[in-house]
Amino acid sequence: MSIKSKIKTFFFLDDEYDYEEEKYEEDEIDQRRTNKPPVSKQNVVSLQSIQKSSKLVLCEPRVYAEAQDISDHLKNRRSVVVNLQRIDHDQAKRIVDFLSGTVYAIGGDIQKIGMNIFLCTPDNVEVSGNISEFLQEHDIQNSRW
Repeated sequence: MSIKSKIKTFFFLDDEYDYEEEKYEEDEIDQRRTNKPPVSKQNVVSLQSIQKSSKLVLCEPRVYAEAQDISDHLKNRRSVVVNLQRIDHDQAKRIVDFLSGTVYAIGGDIQKIGMNIFLCTPDNVEVSGNISEFLQEHDIQNSRW
């Protein structure tokens, strides 16, 4: 190399190096683009998997210890209908308190749907409507007679 070319190279007056660097950067960008999977495939959700995961579990606990099994269903994102008609009132109250805490922790909901019957749902289930208290009281009075 001559002194003139060394000076050009030192002060970047020679365009030869600029083209090589730009070409190298373009090659890197092309390689990155080819290695990435298409974005649209990552956002696809199968509707069949959603339908399979939706379940409703019916439970009729006989002892307080079964409240943990009901909570496990809720943690696994299953709705649970709990019938507390065959358990002592104090035990039923403890179960409802336990389930209320579980539902709160997972961001779900608990609703009374009948006499000692509760619907517990995780956050992925939306419940609309409610059952009137008047109808429940009316049914209780008629069943006593």
